[in-house]
Amino acid sequence: MAEEKKKIIQFKNIVKSFEDGQVVLKGVSLDIYENEFVTLLGPSGCGKTTLLRILGGFLQPSEGKVLFDGEDIVSVPPYKREINTVFQKYALFPHMNVYDNIAFGLRVKKAKKDEIDRKVREIARKVDLSDEQLKKAVSQLSGGQQQRVAIARALATNPKVLLCDEATSALDPKTTRQILELIGDINKKLGITVVIITHQMSVVKSVCNHVAILDDGEVVEDGLVSTVFSAPKSAAARHLVLSLIHISEPTRQAEI
Repeated sequence: MAEEKKKIIQFKNIVKSFEDGQVVLKGVSLDIYENEFVTLLGPSGCGKTTLLRILGGFLQPSEGKVLFDGEDIVSVPPYKREINTVFQKYALFPHMNVYDNIAFGLRVKKAKKDEIDRKVREIARKVDLSDEQLKKAVSQLSGGQQQRVAIARALATNPKVLLCDEATSALDPKTTRQILELIGDINKKLGITVVIITHQMSVVKSVCNHVAILDDGEVVEDGLVSTVFSAPKSAAARHLVLSLIHISEPTRQAEI
């Protein structure tokens, strides 16, 4: 008998409204399992980034619970969660070199110097950063290399979950594919659960296994990538899948 997969994240009826009265999330419930690579898809303003920020601890829900390994983490600050985020703008420290950027979280946790050095170099190798690049200022790196630094920094403290909020939107199509494939490789080899927002359809279909489609603050489709993309059940999901396929055509041409 196959071992039952473990739920690592459970959104329970998440509602998020802002002071201007706008209700962005309208009772979202969603389960994410260990070692999954999950993509949140949806039109602009549908609530996917808000949901990701609530999971990361950067926003508080107005109602509902976020369970992590069965424990409600709504009141737990970001730095105490076993969750790290790779941001759209990289959010690297410009006054630090690559090595020190990657080491930052380990130093905050007061890891020993030799442990920090071992971990930084180990993670750098996993994301294809050389020892020479570790000495450089982040401003000397390309956009794709800077994103690799951001990923390495997020991985250095051994999170159970990695969040990527439009982490490749500033990159060209070829580099985007490389970064997403790198994250997919990390998901498989390190067993880290990944939750990502991206519109790179071809890569989503090749590296992700779970997709949740949001529309107007609600989850309208949730399931295996192969099932949702081949036979979406809801009208909103069908419309989004068709539009993304159309948008991705020029992207695929640019990659060839």
